[in-house]
Amino acid sequence: MTPQEAYKELTQRTKKIATLSSCSSVLAWEERTYMPRGGAEHRAAQESLIAGLVHEWLVDPRIGELLATLEASPIVKDPDSIEAANVRETRRLYDRETKLPKELVEEFTQTTSLAQGEWADARKKSDFKHFLPWLEKVVKLTQRVAECYGYKDEIYDALLDGYEPGMKTAEVVRVFSALRPELVELNKKIAHSKKKPDSSIVHRAYDKDLQRVFGESVAAAMGFDFNQGRLDVTTHPFCSGFGPGDTRITTRYNPNRLNDALFGIMHEAGHALYEMGIDKEHNFGTPVGEASSLSLHESQSRMWENQVGRSREFWVYFFPQAQRIFRDALGDVTLDAFYGAINYSEPSYIRVEADEATYNLHIMLRFELERAIIKGDLKPADIPGEWNRRFKEYVGIEVDKDSNGCLQDVHWSAGLFGYFPTYCLGTMYSAQFFAKAKKDMPDLAKQIEQGNLSGLLGWLRKNIHQFGSRYRAADLGKRVTGEVLSHKPLMDYMNKKYGEIYGF
Repeated sequence: MTPQEAYKELTQRTKKIATLSSCSSVLAWEERTYMPRGGAEHRAAQESLIAGLVHEWLVDPRIGELLATLEASPIVKDPDSIEAANVRETRRLYDRETKLPKELVEEFTQTTSLAQGEWADARKKSDFKHFLPWLEKVVKLTQRVAECYGYKDEIYDALLDGYEPGMKTAEVVRVFSALRPELVELNKKIAHSKKKPDSSIVHRAYDKDLQRVFGESVAAAMGFDFNQGRLDVTTHPFCSGFGPGDTRITTRYNPNRLNDALFGIMHEAGHALYEMGIDKEHNFGTPVGEASSLSLHESQSRMWENQVGRSREFWVYFFPQAQRIFRDALGDVTLDAFYGAINYSEPSYIRVEADEATYNLHIMLRFELERAIIKGDLKPADIPGEWNRRFKEYVGIEVDKDSNGCLQDVHWSAGLFGYFPTYCLGTMYSAQFFAKAKKDMPDLAKQIEQGNLSGLLGWLRKNIHQFGSRYRAADLGKRVTGEVLSHKPLMDYMNKKYGEIYGF
């Protein structure tokens, strides 16, 4: 067999696996949007069956044989080639997956599918004890999975690697340790400032249907193609990319708060633009047809939500439109007052509603807790108490109920331990990428003021989206910006922005 024949067979196999896996993604999307609660057990069985089949196909010894053939061939001579990247990342996935028994994969999938429904019920009731037995099951299964993967330094590394290939927990600790004191100092300056925006502007009555209309118009202006995607409602907003021509986003509407749905839509549309920008027509089913890491994915959503959506330039163009749609709420509001209101910063309970200055403190808390949970240093039953203690220490307010505390996120019910740090890493990448985009396009601010967002999207397509997993996140970040990941661009951006708004 020639290397070319081996590569063709390998990609045929991975595309078949990806197609089956995408069926499971559709089921998961529908479960969180339209499925009646009574269908939970049957849906769990469906997803478990598919997960078992995907695992079975992925660990087929034939894939190992094909990888060995290709790794010894000239086809991987150029490490930056698409072929070499596909072989490298398929090897990584194959080696991880072959360490997992099929029975564990099926049990994990079925348990987390059921646990997500129980989490949703517990969140509505604000009752952690209702969810605790399921969380204990998920934690034990996650620890078993991590032990199967193996690790050199600590067990959390095995889980982090699933979302941020090649990154170690120690590196996360290092970058977070550099960011935390500067975030704390920024928040002190904001808290002590005598100049305060009028936050009540975003807490007026905003009709849900009109929010949807405005949100869809903003997403379309960003470049979201509604012929290849859709917007739906869910409890916890997310984005799902199923394959070529089908990328879906979700949000939730608050009739008395504009920020939630609007910036949620911009956030998820940022994810969707990344999915839509990867060449799935030719590369779907191969690693190069997928995002490099979750931090890179998050860099796109956070950039559109914050550097664009919460910028004054953006609202120079979009505020008059918002005033026409929300006449009663915004008719008497000036642009400057609105800009201050959407960027009002204060400690709050809910991560997805947090402002830029406090958001990453939420992430650091979750990272520390889930690391302790997986290491066995924190028992699931003790999570509420420890969450509330650290939340008071980090964010500065007392948690009043479980739904505003440890029950607010879906991640742990879904077994997504190792996921949370990517939110903060992605936020740092977003500032670094946006700073480079402004340097490459000196008129970018003017473009945004005119409602032209295609220039930025084109830059992202060229420098980030098109590569998929061709490069690891750290390598692509350095390739684009010329620098390693740093908290400095983020803090430069936030200090300047909040300094202007709050007068320090």
